[in-house]
This record gives sequence, structure tokens and C-alpha cells, in this order.
Amino acid sequence: MKIHYNDMKNIINLACQENKRISELIIKDTADDIEKTEEEVFKMMEENWFIMKKSIENGLNNQDKSLSGLTGDMAKTFKNYYDNKESISGSFFGEIIYSALAVAEENATMGRIVSCPTAGSCGIMPGVLIALQNKYSIDDKKIVFGLFNAAAIGKVISKKASVAGAVGGCQVECGTALAMAASALVEIMGGSPEMCGHAAAQALKSIMGLICDPVAGLVEEPCIIRNATLAGLAPICADLALSGIKSIIPIDEVIIAMNDVSNMMPYQLKETALGGIATSATAKEIEKKLQ
Repeated sequence: MKIHYNDMKNIINLACQENKRISELIIKDTADDIEKTEEEVFKMMEENWFIMKKSIENGLNNQDKSLSGLTGDMAKTFKNYYDNKESISGSFFGEIIYSALAVAEENATMGRIVSCPTAGSCGIMPGVLIALQNKYSIDDKKIVFGLFNAAAIGKVISKKASVAGAVGGCQVECGTALAMAASALVEIMGGSPEMCGHAAAQALKSIMGLICDPVAGLVEEPCIIRNATLAGLAPICADLALSGIKSIIPIDEVIIAMNDVSNMMPYQLKETALGGIATSATAKEIEKKLQ
């Protein structure tokens, strides 16, 4: 059966009917769509995962500052704190934080990353998944299946709404990455397709209305920090779903509501650097210096 990605309800229902994981449906559908074998499609996604892991490593070892000079040392700073002190966040969340920062900073220094779903939100998925992998000794294959699960969420959101900050603010950019990560965690940890939908819904509801306000128009401040802080919400939303707590509002209705909010949002709050912290006194001084 061809998947049209018009809503998550049909994908979830189909997975339940066929007693399959969401990821299995997406692999088959993708293989049919691009005329490749399922093994070839899996290999393609596996390569994305390897790039994600490499971008974490590179980001932590990178000595370069971004072209603006604003960022480039946050991941290393937090990793040093994490390694030498007992962090309040704990080991699991600590690893999520420095890994997400590393990838987002790797992007800011023009390194190689996977836009998942965008460059501005590239740290969330790898940060969450590498921490999960290391905590539970999960093999790469299982993580890759999780990426296919996340792809379903991302594709539905891109069809029903948008994943571009310039269209819908950071709620549709980092928000989509957060929803994708929460859903992937649920499947990887053995949750049902319905639980995946609930986790994604809880994630999107949690940051509904988040604006996109990059200082000086650069994907650095507050974008990089948002990758780290929002990544931390993914395991919380996943645990809520895995515990049996359901989202009162279904995921498809949450996506529609988010799109409605996007349409109500003034253009000043959509990546134009004309609102939010981008117009603060310090941000204006930074912008003036960079010019």
C-alpha cells in the first residue's frame, strides 16, 4: 500500500493492522518509491547515521570559531564541565546537551552535518540518539530504524505544515526535530506506533508558538542553544508516551494547530531578525560589528 504522508493516523493504523513498526512501513514505501531494494534504502539511511556520529566527534574536536566569531566553543566547554564535575543534568542528559551543541556548532563552522530536518535543528536528533545508544548499548541497526520512524513524522509535518523557520518560526524547525526524536525514541525502546504518535504530539504541544529570532540573521544565537535545550525534551516526551500517558489532542490535529499558529505569526518572528532577541540591544551591537 502506497503511503501518502497526509497524516500520521493512517500510517499508525496501517502499522497496527500489519503488526509492523512505523520504520518498516517507511523503508518499504521508500524502496518502492525510488526503485531501490530495502537493503539499499537502509544503507542510505545508515550513512546518514554515520555522518551524524562523525559530526558529533568533529564538533567536539573542532578548534575553529564560526565565521562570525560568536560560537565554536560551547560544546567543548560543556563537555569539560560534564567530565570534571557532577552536572545537575546527569550523565544521560549531559551527553545529549554536549552532543547536540557539537553538531549545531559543526554546522555553524561550515562542517558536514545531516539536515534533520533542517540545518538549524541539526543537533537534536543526533544528540538524543547517541546518548540513548551509549546508555543502553544499542546497535547502529536499531538506531537506523529509529531514523526511518522519525522520517515519517518529519514528512507528514512538511506536508501538513512546514519545517522552515522562515515560514512558521522555530516551532516548525526545532519543534519538528524534537517530535521526530521523541517518536524515534519510543520505537527504539519498544513502544507501539500509537505511542510514537502520542510522543510526537506531546513534543509539538510543548513548544507551540516558538519564534525564530536569529541574532544578526545567523543560525547561531539562540539557535545552537535551542538545539541543546529542546533535545532534552525528547526523552521526557518519549517516557510520557511509554508510560501510557496519551496526548489528549491527536498528533495530526496538533500539526494543524501549529500550522495555524504559523499563519498567525507576524513576519518579524519568522527568521527575519526583526523581532525577539534579534532586536535586543546586545544583538544590535553584534549585528553592527559584523557589518
